Amino acid sequence: MGRFKSPRYAQRFLSVQDQTANVFRPKRHHLNAQSYRHARTDAFALWTGYAAELAA
Repeated sequence: MGRFKSPRYAQRFLSVQDQTANVFRPKRHHLNAQSYRHARTDAFALWTGYAAELAA
């Protein structure tokens, strides 16, 4: 649980962390190298767009 104040806060953080991590970690064993690179590029573009929306 680390430095979380309660199990509830730890669960909230981990649930969001898991969803975000899945965007950046495509299932490598299902993809060839070119598809994997394309998936990663798309994920970072998506993330950049979301970050720009939040900053505005």
